[in-house]
Amino acid sequence: MSITGCQQGPEFNLANKGGYMTSKDLSIFNSLRPFSIGFDDMFDQFESMLGNGSLAVQSNYPPYNIRKAGKDKYAIEVAVAGFNKDDVEVEYEDNLLTVKTKEVKRSEEKEGGEVIHRGISQRSFARSFTIADDVKVNGAELKDGLLTISCEKIIPEIKKKRLIEIR
Repeated sequence: MSITGCQQGPEFNLANKGGYMTSKDLSIFNSLRPFSIGFDDMFDQFESMLGNGSLAVQSNYPPYNIRKAGKDKYAIEVAVAGFNKDDVEVEYEDNLLTVKTKEVKRSEEKEGGEVIHRGISQRSFARSFTIADDVKVNGAELKDGLLTISCEKIIPEIKKKRLIEIR
């Protein structure tokens, strides 16, 4: 799939022999550079994701799914219970899709009185996803507490299978 979660925070265990994955473990990408053409941006994205030499992870809030919705279609589903469409922003710039909350002030009192227990988290968040060059973000819909962002991999004619004439 062409969509990956872009993470920030403490080290991320990728079950690399039970340890933590570092930039040394990903040096295979650098060894592939001489044998690949046009993948410089992809290698640069891996290096920027590594940042200080280790993959990082953000909190697991809000939870999300990345679902394959068809041959070349994907859906990013973000659970945003307690937020409405005016509270959430979806931005896309320079291959980075970011879902975040606007500044939201919550009242401690609702129609039925004060809140005794708050189990539905309504804290601010920002979650980013790296989107490949050939993936188009088609739109977003918020329904029943689930924000669904539709994406589609666009395959240009030049990359589609064709028969090359031999002269």
